[in-house]
Amino acid sequence: MATVTKKKIAKKTAVKKNAGKDISSSYNQYKEYDGKQYTGMKVGRTHHWHYDVGDWKERKITPEKWEFTFDVVKRRTGHAPEGSGVPVGTGYHWFILAHQYAEKLDANDYTTQMVGLKFKLSHKRVGKDKWNASTNAQRKQLIQILQSAINELKKEPEELAPVAIDMEYKNKAYKGLGIPVMSSCEKGVCYELDITLNNEHMGVLRCTPRGWKINEVKQQGLVNAIGNYVSEWYE
Repeated sequence: MATVTKKKIAKKTAVKKNAGKDISSSYNQYKEYDGKQYTGMKVGRTHHWHYDVGDWKERKITPEKWEFTFDVVKRRTGHAPEGSGVPVGTGYHWFILAHQYAEKLDANDYTTQMVGLKFKLSHKRVGKDKWNASTNAQRKQLIQILQSAINELKKEPEELAPVAIDMEYKNKAYKGLGIPVMSSCEKGVCYELDITLNNEHMGVLRCTPRGWKINEVKQQGLVNAIGNYVSEWYE
């Protein structure tokens, strides 16, 4: 496992000042990632959505396998900058690779959380009947996505080793694991980890420009303590 100093983690958490930046005009500017050009939202930025009451239907296929459909409207928590984004009516085809955690509350209710990745297979422009990629092209891309995920999982265990957490916060002991989110790892250091402490799934710890975040945890002090533990673990 490569070592890293606190300065490297701190650099990831430094507040970035974007005062006066015209987000709407920058949306369609060409950007570069991994040697290729793209437009739209800059890599590294985030969206936050609220989902309406959705319709999830599932059918058991084998003792360990289910198929499901999910229909819902999702709504942005804030407002999109004027002039940004694609035109109304644009369509997308995403492939989602995720973990779903569920805990039974009573006979009819569960809490649930999903943590994972989504990949764009194709899009459809307004007024067009066809997707920008053929069915065969989408299939080939999906095969590449799954092969890449398999290759990541086959890496040497230490490259994606869980962070063993054993700490105290406000006189309470916390023990558990932080499971690295594969896409967040760079040179042996992972900036997003799925956290479970004291047999309770807490959510994904993220190293953001404004510090450590776990959306589901309201105690920022506890989040900071977990983040500091992770930072020291990678040293």
